[in-house]
Amino acid sequence: MSPTVLVTGASSGFGAAIARRFAADGTTVIAAARRVERIPAGERIRPVALDVRDADAVRETIGALPAIDVLVNNAGLAKGLEPAQRADLTDWDDMLDTNCRGLVHCTRAVLPGMVARGRGHVINLGSVAGTYPYPGGNTYGATKAFVRQFSLNLRSDLHGTGVRVTCVEPGMCEGTEFSLVRFGGDTDRAAAVYDGMRALTADDIAGTVHWVAAQPPHVNVNTIELMPVAQSAGPFQVHRG
Repeated sequence: MSPTVLVTGASSGFGAAIARRFAADGTTVIAAARRVERIPAGERIRPVALDVRDADAVRETIGALPAIDVLVNNAGLAKGLEPAQRADLTDWDDMLDTNCRGLVHCTRAVLPGMVARGRGHVINLGSVAGTYPYPGGNTYGATKAFVRQFSLNLRSDLHGTGVRVTCVEPGMCEGTEFSLVRFGGDTDRAAAVYDGMRALTADDIAGTVHWVAAQPPHVNVNTIELMPVAQSAGPFQVHRG
Protein backbone atom coordinates (compact mmCIF):
# COMPACT_ATOMS: atom_id res chain seq x y z
CA MET A 1 0.00 0.00 0.00
CA SER A 2 1.26 3.45 -0.92
CA PRO A 3 2.46 5.52 2.04
CA THR A 4 0.71 8.76 2.93
CA VAL A 5 2.82 11.88 3.21
CA LEU A 6 1.65 15.09 4.90
CA VAL A 7 3.46 18.23 3.71
CA THR A 8 2.84 21.56 5.44
CA GLY A 9 3.36 24.88 3.69
CA ALA A 10 2.60 23.15 0.39
CA SER A 11 1.32 26.15 -1.56
CA SER A 12 4.71 27.34 -2.83
CA GLY A 13 8.48 26.86 -2.75
CA PHE A 14 9.86 23.78 -1.03
CA GLY A 15 6.45 22.53 0.03
CA ALA A 16 4.93 22.58 -3.45
CA ALA A 17 8.03 20.94 -4.93
CA ILE A 18 8.07 18.26 -2.22
CA ALA A 19 4.39 17.49 -2.79
CA ARG A 20 4.97 17.13 -6.55
CA ARG A 21 8.06 14.94 -6.04
CA PHE A 22 6.31 12.44 -3.80
CA ALA A 23 3.16 12.40 -5.95
CA ALA A 24 5.29 11.66 -9.03
CA ASP A 25 6.20 8.22 -7.69
CA GLY A 26 2.62 7.34 -6.78
CA THR A 27 2.69 8.41 -3.14
CA THR A 28 -0.50 9.81 -1.66
CA VAL A 29 0.24 13.39 -0.60
CA ILE A 30 -1.85 15.45 1.78
CA ALA A 31 -0.78 18.99 0.94
CA ALA A 32 -1.62 21.47 3.69
CA ALA A 33 -1.40 25.25 3.44
CA ARG A 34 -3.22 28.47 4.27
CA ARG A 35 -3.51 29.34 0.57
CA VAL A 36 -5.18 26.10 -0.39
CA GLU A 37 -6.02 27.41 -3.88
CA ARG A 38 -2.29 27.53 -4.70
CA ILE A 39 -1.51 23.93 -3.80
CA PRO A 40 -0.27 22.01 -6.87
CA ALA A 41 -2.93 20.03 -8.68
CA GLY A 42 -2.42 16.31 -9.07
CA GLU A 43 -4.23 13.01 -8.97
CA ARG A 44 -2.21 11.94 -5.92
CA ILE A 45 -2.33 15.33 -4.15
CA ARG A 46 -5.12 16.06 -1.66
CA PRO A 47 -5.30 19.75 -0.69
CA VAL A 48 -6.12 20.63 2.92
CA ALA A 49 -6.55 24.13 4.33
CA LEU A 50 -4.40 24.55 7.43
CA ASP A 51 -2.65 27.37 9.26
CA VAL A 52 -0.04 25.67 11.44
CA ARG A 53 -0.10 28.65 13.82
CA ASP A 54 -3.63 27.66 14.90
CA ALA A 55 -3.10 24.92 17.48
CA ASP A 56 -6.78 23.92 17.58
CA ALA A 57 -6.95 23.67 13.79
CA VAL A 58 -3.79 21.55 13.71
CA ARG A 59 -5.19 19.12 16.26
CA GLU A 60 -8.60 18.86 14.60
CA THR A 61 -7.39 18.74 11.00
CA ILE A 62 -4.64 16.18 11.49
CA GLY A 63 -6.89 14.16 13.78
CA ALA A 64 -9.37 13.77 10.92
CA LEU A 65 -6.76 12.59 8.40
CA PRO A 66 -5.88 8.99 7.55
CA ALA A 67 -2.73 7.49 9.08
CA ILE A 68 0.32 9.60 8.22
CA ASP A 69 3.49 7.69 7.31
CA VAL A 70 5.71 10.69 6.64
CA LEU A 71 5.29 14.21 8.01
CA VAL A 72 7.26 16.93 6.25
CA ASN A 73 7.26 19.99 8.51
CA ASN A 74 8.00 22.53 5.81
CA ALA A 75 5.84 25.53 6.78
CA GLY A 76 8.13 28.35 7.85
CA LEU A 77 9.32 31.83 7.02
CA ALA A 78 11.88 34.55 7.61
CA LYS A 79 10.75 38.14 8.13
CA GLY A 80 13.05 41.13 8.16
CA LEU A 81 16.82 41.47 8.18
CA GLU A 82 17.21 44.27 10.69
CA PRO A 83 19.63 44.00 13.62
CA ALA A 84 17.98 42.80 16.81
CA GLN A 85 17.82 46.26 18.38
CA ARG A 86 15.74 47.56 15.45
CA ALA A 87 13.78 44.43 14.57
CA ASP A 88 9.99 44.38 14.46
CA LEU A 89 8.71 42.22 17.34
CA THR A 90 5.68 41.27 15.24
CA ASP A 91 8.08 39.67 12.74
CA TRP A 92 9.75 37.77 15.56
CA ASP A 93 6.39 36.51 16.80
CA ASP A 94 5.41 35.37 13.29
CA MET A 95 8.61 33.35 12.95
CA LEU A 96 8.33 31.81 16.41
CA ASP A 97 4.66 30.91 15.89
CA THR A 98 5.24 29.28 12.51
CA ASN A 99 8.77 27.88 12.62
CA CYS A 100 8.63 26.57 16.19
CA ARG A 101 5.13 26.32 17.62
CA GLY A 102 3.50 25.24 14.36
CA LEU A 103 6.15 22.61 13.78
CA VAL A 104 5.90 21.09 17.24
CA HIS A 105 2.10 21.05 17.21
CA CYS A 106 2.02 19.23 13.85
CA THR A 107 4.63 16.78 15.10
CA ARG A 108 2.77 16.08 18.33
CA ALA A 109 -0.43 15.44 16.37
CA VAL A 110 1.08 12.63 14.26
CA LEU A 111 3.45 10.98 16.76
CA PRO A 112 1.01 8.82 18.76
CA GLY A 113 -0.22 7.09 15.60
CA MET A 114 3.29 6.55 14.27
CA VAL A 115 4.47 5.09 17.58
CA ALA A 116 1.42 2.83 17.80
CA ARG A 117 2.13 1.47 14.29
CA GLY A 118 5.85 1.11 14.97
CA ARG A 119 6.86 3.13 11.93
CA GLY A 120 6.84 6.63 10.52
CA HIS A 121 9.15 9.47 9.60
CA VAL A 122 9.19 13.10 10.69
CA ILE A 123 11.21 15.30 8.33
CA ASN A 124 11.79 18.84 9.56
CA LEU A 125 12.98 21.67 7.34
CA GLY A 126 15.74 23.48 9.16
CA SER A 127 18.33 25.82 7.67
CA VAL A 128 22.05 26.46 7.66
CA ALA A 129 21.01 29.64 9.51
CA GLY A 130 20.50 27.43 12.55
CA THR A 131 24.24 26.67 12.56
CA TYR A 132 25.96 29.67 10.99
CA PRO A 133 25.02 33.14 12.33
CA TYR A 134 24.80 36.17 10.08
CA PRO A 135 23.82 39.82 10.65
CA GLY A 136 20.05 40.15 10.76
CA GLY A 137 19.51 36.42 11.17
CA ASN A 138 18.72 36.80 14.88
CA THR A 139 15.31 35.19 15.52
CA TYR A 140 15.10 33.33 12.22
CA GLY A 141 18.41 31.59 12.90
CA ALA A 142 17.32 30.86 16.45
CA THR A 143 14.11 29.22 15.26
CA LYS A 144 16.06 26.97 12.92
CA ALA A 145 18.52 26.07 15.68
CA PHE A 146 15.44 25.07 17.65
CA VAL A 147 14.27 22.88 14.76
CA ARG A 148 17.63 21.13 14.64
CA GLN A 149 17.76 20.48 18.38
CA PHE A 150 14.10 19.48 18.55
CA SER A 151 14.77 16.94 15.80
CA LEU A 152 17.73 15.45 17.67
CA ASN A 153 15.74 15.28 20.90
CA LEU A 154 12.88 13.57 19.09
CA ARG A 155 15.35 10.89 18.02
CA SER A 156 16.18 10.30 21.66
CA ASP A 157 12.53 10.22 22.76
CA LEU A 158 11.55 7.88 19.92
CA HIS A 159 14.38 5.42 20.52
CA GLY A 160 13.09 1.89 19.99
CA THR A 161 9.78 2.92 18.42
CA GLY A 162 10.77 2.50 14.77
CA VAL A 163 9.91 6.13 14.04
CA ARG A 164 12.58 8.07 12.16
CA VAL A 165 13.43 11.77 12.40
CA THR A 166 15.48 13.90 10.02
CA CYS A 167 16.38 17.58 9.87
CA VAL A 168 17.09 18.87 6.34
CA GLU A 169 19.08 22.11 6.40
CA PRO A 170 19.31 24.01 3.10
CA GLY A 171 21.44 27.00 2.28
CA MET A 172 20.62 29.68 -0.31
CA CYS A 173 17.75 28.63 -2.54
CA GLU A 174 16.14 30.73 -5.27
CA GLY A 175 12.85 30.33 -7.08
CA THR A 176 10.84 30.40 -3.85
CA GLU A 177 9.05 33.13 -1.93
CA PHE A 178 11.57 33.06 0.93
CA SER A 179 13.33 36.37 0.23
CA LEU A 180 10.16 37.99 -1.10
CA VAL A 181 8.48 37.33 2.25
CA ARG A 182 11.58 38.36 4.21
CA PHE A 183 11.67 41.73 2.46
CA GLY A 184 7.94 42.43 2.61
CA GLY A 185 7.24 41.90 -1.09
CA ASP A 186 10.17 43.98 -2.41
CA THR A 187 10.88 42.02 -5.62
CA ASP A 188 14.07 43.91 -6.51
CA ARG A 189 15.62 43.39 -3.10
CA ALA A 190 14.59 39.73 -3.09
CA ALA A 191 16.09 39.12 -6.55
CA ALA A 192 19.36 40.82 -5.57
CA VAL A 193 20.02 38.13 -2.95
CA TYR A 194 20.73 35.60 -5.73
CA ASP A 195 22.26 37.95 -8.29
CA GLY A 196 25.39 36.61 -9.97
CA MET A 197 25.36 33.15 -8.33
CA ARG A 198 23.73 29.79 -8.90
CA ALA A 199 21.63 28.93 -5.87
CA LEU A 200 19.86 25.72 -4.94
CA THR A 201 16.32 25.23 -6.24
CA ALA A 202 13.15 23.99 -4.61
CA ASP A 203 13.47 20.83 -6.72
CA ASP A 204 16.93 20.21 -5.21
CA ILE A 205 15.40 20.29 -1.74
CA ALA A 206 12.45 18.15 -2.80
CA GLY A 207 14.85 15.54 -4.18
CA THR A 208 16.78 15.53 -0.92
CA VAL A 209 13.65 15.10 1.20
CA HIS A 210 12.43 12.30 -1.07
CA TRP A 211 15.81 10.54 -0.87
CA VAL A 212 15.85 10.75 2.93
CA ALA A 213 12.38 9.20 3.11
CA ALA A 214 13.31 6.47 0.62
CA GLN A 215 16.11 5.00 2.74
CA PRO A 216 15.53 1.49 4.16
CA PRO A 217 13.56 1.44 7.44
CA HIS A 218 16.69 0.66 9.47
CA VAL A 219 18.49 3.79 8.18
CA ASN A 220 17.93 7.17 9.85
CA VAL A 221 19.50 10.27 8.32
CA ASN A 222 19.77 12.45 11.42
CA THR A 223 20.75 15.73 9.80
CA ILE A 224 21.60 16.67 6.24
CA GLU A 225 23.04 20.08 5.31
CA LEU A 226 23.33 21.30 1.74
CA MET A 227 24.48 24.53 0.15
CA PRO A 228 25.08 25.67 -3.41
CA VAL A 229 28.73 25.44 -4.42
CA ALA A 230 28.75 29.25 -4.59
CA GLN A 231 27.97 29.55 -0.87
CA SER A 232 30.17 28.71 2.11
CA ALA A 233 30.62 29.77 5.72
CA GLY A 234 32.58 32.99 6.19
CA PRO A 235 35.18 34.19 8.73
CA PHE A 236 34.35 35.61 12.13
CA GLN A 237 33.58 39.32 12.32
CA VAL A 238 36.13 41.46 14.14
CA HIS A 239 35.40 45.06 15.11
CA ARG A 240 38.50 47.21 15.49
CA GLY A 241 37.90 50.56 17.07
